[in-house]
Amino acid sequence: MTARSSLADHLLALELALQSREVRGSEQKLRELLAPEFGRSGLAYTFDDIVTRLVAETGPNNTSISDFSATMLSDTIALATYRGTRINDDGSQLFANRSSIWRLDPDGKWRMVFHQGTATE
Repeated sequence: MTARSSLADHLLALELALQSREVRGSEQKLRELLAPEFGRSGLAYTFDDIVTRLVAETGPNNTSISDFSATMLSDTIALATYRGTRINDDGSQLFANRSSIWRLDPDGKWRMVFHQGTATE
């Protein structure tokens, strides 16, 4: 396995973890994976804002990831891109092209520092 595919596998596992109810409901697990990020409104959210919103989510976890890739932008910064799918309660599907910027911190853990999703057909 190459370093590039190993990184992609690792970042995919982190993205999938962030979609899980177990991680989204745990402040400790979120602190391990998230750094402050920007929301779609262009406003900066504090870490506490993000954690509060994610921990408060309810309902089933009806999301999936496809077409995942990761590209190193520097020695400690990686860009992950993928297509996200969410299935609504009525069975309809929402699709989005998503991108995340991950940073390898001095403690050796990768943390998401930015995430964006753009709705698509």
